[in-house]
Amino acid sequence: MKLLADLTPLRTDSFRRLWTAGVVTTIGAQLTVVAVPQQIYEITRNSGYVGLAGLFGLVPLIVFGLWGGALADVMDRRRLLLITTAGTGITSLLFWVQAAAGVANVWVVLGLFAIQQAFFAVNQPTRSALLPRLLDSELLPAATSLNMTVVQFGAIAGPVLAGALIPLTGLPMLYLLDAIAVLATLWAVWRLPAVPPTGAARRAGLKAVAEGFSYLAGQRILLASFAVDIIAMIFGMPRALFPEIAHHTFGDPAAGGVALGLLFAAMSVGAVAGGVFSGWLGHVRRQGLAVVVCIVLWGAAMVGFGLAVGGTAHGLTTRIGLWVALACLAFGGAVDMFSAALRNSMLQQVATDEMRGRLQGVFIVVVAGGPRIGDVAHGFAAAALGTATAAAGGGLLVVLGVALAALVFPAFVRFRVGRPTAEVTVS
Repeated sequence: MKLLADLTPLRTDSFRRLWTAGVVTTIGAQLTVVAVPQQIYEITRNSGYVGLAGLFGLVPLIVFGLWGGALADVMDRRRLLLITTAGTGITSLLFWVQAAAGVANVWVVLGLFAIQQAFFAVNQPTRSALLPRLLDSELLPAATSLNMTVVQFGAIAGPVLAGALIPLTGLPMLYLLDAIAVLATLWAVWRLPAVPPTGAARRAGLKAVAEGFSYLAGQRILLASFAVDIIAMIFGMPRALFPEIAHHTFGDPAAGGVALGLLFAAMSVGAVAGGVFSGWLGHVRRQGLAVVVCIVLWGAAMVGFGLAVGGTAHGLTTRIGLWVALACLAFGGAVDMFSAALRNSMLQQVATDEMRGRLQGVFIVVVAGGPRIGDVAHGFAAAALGTATAAAGGGLLVVLGVALAALVFPAFVRFRVGRPTAEVTVS
């Protein structure tokens, strides 16, 4: 039974409302996750433009992620969540307007995507920094796993629903449903108590951001955790290739279909399965070593995915190739969930509350920014070398890169957390 997810955090009313609303909102958000690259590919028929969305998402993610983390340390976190959640919903409405009007301008889509990522970049570190104010510290690993599980569940249901809805209702409906789904989280945040700042800082300027980096510079274990995640996401996240792979390798129409939805959902299927059996995470003491092993397995899974795509293009039946590719993505999703839960738990326990928002801002920049850079890299690598080579080669680079990082940061591999007191030690 220790393998099963710990549901104790759900006994706290505020956390339970946020978690439950997250099911609805995440499904809606994933509809947009599918719709944006699909609309870009439909307009341009070029994976390079799909990858360019990563760059348009990365810049606001870095700027507003760092500033948002500082805001979370000087503003009431409930108020900040209300503003950013509402902004995300309004942006989804604008996505719907341009798609329904048939604008078909890739730069309009990319511009709206950048605005939405700015709201996301402020929202996520605020939400993460809020968690230790709602729950006792010993419940944080379980709460993190539960949050990641519901996010990944939405990332299954959303893409599958998107794949089914596009042929029936058209792509604009995905954006509209996302805007409606945001209302669930807006209600849950409205019900939260006030969460005022606890530190002395009262302005979220460059000085506050610099203080966060200065604090982080003294936390080499956390720096190493960010480094290995950047390696995994830049070289090993092939999602920008999904529209082209679904169309050219697995036979979807150019406008999108079932294979597209399955590819986007597969990683999350594995992540949810990992979340259901995540009870053991709270008992892991060699967290650094566990993270390294998980990321090596992630890289190996992406090598397998690329080989499945290449094999389908050179004689493997479409059905078998698709299922092998989905299995590799699902396995990668499971080990990535384990890695992310462990790294976020380390951050939550090590950081003080007055610095937690700023460090969560850096964490969000790394976790969400890495895949955006990966989108750019994979998109242009695929345009030059083909989708199979881009995916498999990226996975191989993950394995090599993490092995090198383990040699450069041996203290990270030896990192331990004392479970009774949550005391951090390096042995």
